[in-house]
Amino acid sequence: MKFCWLATLLCASILSGCVEKQPLTRPDDAANSPPVQRQAPVEPQEAIKSVAAMQDRLVRVAAPLLLKNQGSCRKLSRPLMGFTARNQYSYSPELAKEAHLALNLGDALQVGAIMPGSGAARSGLQRGDQLIAVEDEPMPQGANAEQEAPNVLAPLLADQDSITLTVQRNGKARKVNISPTQACAFRIELGNADNVNSYADGARIMVTRGMLHFTQSDTELAYVIARELAHNILLHPQQLKSAGTAAEIINALKPIFPQSGSENKTADLPPVPKEMDALADRLALNMLKRASINIDEVAAFWQRLAKQYPANASNAHTAIHRDTAYRIAAIEKTVAAIEAREKMTRSVPRRPKSKKRRR
Repeated sequence: MKFCWLATLLCASILSGCVEKQPLTRPDDAANSPPVQRQAPVEPQEAIKSVAAMQDRLVRVAAPLLLKNQGSCRKLSRPLMGFTARNQYSYSPELAKEAHLALNLGDALQVGAIMPGSGAARSGLQRGDQLIAVEDEPMPQGANAEQEAPNVLAPLLADQDSITLTVQRNGKARKVNISPTQACAFRIELGNADNVNSYADGARIMVTRGMLHFTQSDTELAYVIARELAHNILLHPQQLKSAGTAAEIINALKPIFPQSGSENKTADLPPVPKEMDALADRLALNMLKRASINIDEVAAFWQRLAKQYPANASNAHTAIHRDTAYRIAAIEKTVAAIEAREKMTRSVPRRPKSKKRRR
């Protein structure tokens, strides 16, 4: 499924078509559970609720990184309205009934997560609002609404600084004016697999369910997201010729119930050279800092991950990013440089504003 940041190319995709019932780890699994551990199969309604909650977390954590680093993204930034939308068909037609029962979704697109700091957040738009019209043009409904909505909204973003949505809230229609926000235009995907990993294919990043459970805080999750964004910004998937393989993995892990063993294609990805990894770490640290996210524990997080899931762990992050010692040295050096830069900035006295003389 795709939760689109209406209306731009940036989407946070969660689920799609496949409805084969494979086991889904429950959200209360311990953060340090082995990635290959499987729990009893989860029913569709429970799975939909769990995945929606994980996607909301991804949206919340990714928001400042996407909004505060548009300068780093350069040509890869786009205007977005700053909210996700879904209807009962977003979890595939086969799961429409379960999505309706689990999340009270119908034919109309309904506001899901709202990106903190975005135009949508400032507009008063609320979670659960149903999208009725945009600039008095009816919004698409039904099975193809998510695919059609960006086509309606995208032309407006090219010409207007403010867009008026008509939404239905508590049975009443109301107008909401949203100023689009410029942000990095990478799609954020949730991988429905228990291996502890994350992927980048040049246009999207994916964080697996296993990695979400491994992170012990939103700050640690931000470390993971920032690094994958950095790999995309630096065009590493293209340079390594791994974009196609990464895209296949992302597509395979998007369904709510993926084919068993879909994560095994991770073994086809080439290991990232240590120099590329260090470049991504350096950029990620600066992105985190611009987003006002604490970077004191970055090195400790990656050390813990490498220790718990080493390179020989099945489909794990360290199997692709192997030279942890080299990375940690680069991280510590970059953190020290950032701290020195901040200290120097604080020590420079501010020049008082000169008063204009009256003639």
